[in-house]
Amino acid sequence: MAEPVTLQFSAPKRGMPPTHFADLTPEERIARITDLGLPKFRADQIARHYYGRFEADPSTMTDLPVAARETITKELFPTLLSPVRSIETDDGDTTKSLWRLNDGTLLESVLMRYPDRATLCISSQAGCGMNCPFCATGQGGLDRNLSASEIVDQVRAAAAAMEAEGSRLTNIVFMGMGEPLANYKRVISAVRQITQPSPQGFGISQRNVTVSTVGLAPAIRKLADEDMSVRLAVSLHTPDDELRDTLVPINNRFSVEEVLDAARYYADKSGRRVSIEYALIRDINDQDWRADMLGKKLHKALGSKVHVNLIPLNPTPGSKWDASPKERQDEFVRRVIAQGVTCTVRDTKGQEIAAACGQLAAEETTGETAGA
Repeated sequence: MAEPVTLQFSAPKRGMPPTHFADLTPEERIARITDLGLPKFRADQIARHYYGRFEADPSTMTDLPVAARETITKELFPTLLSPVRSIETDDGDTTKSLWRLNDGTLLESVLMRYPDRATLCISSQAGCGMNCPFCATGQGGLDRNLSASEIVDQVRAAAAAMEAEGSRLTNIVFMGMGEPLANYKRVISAVRQITQPSPQGFGISQRNVTVSTVGLAPAIRKLADEDMSVRLAVSLHTPDDELRDTLVPINNRFSVEEVLDAARYYADKSGRRVSIEYALIRDINDQDWRADMLGKKLHKALGSKVHVNLIPLNPTPGSKWDASPKERQDEFVRRVIAQGVTCTVRDTKGQEIAAACGQLAAEETTGETAGA
């Protein structure tokens, strides 16, 4: 049995920014605007700037009176994300951004451009409390939860960047720093703002939003009851409890069976196929029998409502583990498919700048970040 590992569910409350426009519901925005002595229609005007034009500085909102811009800046638009550095790779198609929050905390987001879409990988926490040993973020521990506005503003910044390039942001994946379902209320608020049409949100389709989790089974069921159609991605990484207790320590609370039962509930409620994330690690979880077991368990629990997303392990500083050889990877895929479950290998972008899955660490160094 695996030795007990410390998990952090409750994040320190210190460092959270002052309330921002994006932390408020539409009704709360109107109330706040009127409290400031402004007519309530100003709330709609501001929302159209923020969500429709990706403007976060009220001083640029020229349809507002000058005096009102100053008040709104002071009361509703505290600085959320200050850019520290951006690094590019993949011929400029992948950009990793390091941000400093109002309390000095660092986080990272990754923008990936493809011929037919642009995907932003966003963080939901500064750090992560789930302590997975092969993940740089998990090994760094949890600093704090992000506010809803800190999550949303990552999207606004990327949408503005894509618009400046003459394109648009189409997909969002909650696969950056943190366990999204451990910051549940703020993540749900962010998802609604990402997906609602302007002027209440950015208008990105729910079907183009992915929420990942290491397997917080009760929260998966709660997410299903939100009646949204976002894609659920479960970081499983092995089909057996014995190894998963070590690789994904939350398994000591919620077993593989419990997680897959919750995933089935989500698939049935949402009508969406569940994505199973599996980081393939040489001589650890890449055996033939584990591929067979994975396929059988997934087919039994989810039938056709599942897809395995195989991820060649991305290197992290000091890690004792390595990615499986290509021939081992190919055989693993073949054996999973033989059990009636679709399985593909993820296109790994950003590895050269530590911007790939499991590499985000938000370290401020003299040259590069060790994150994303």
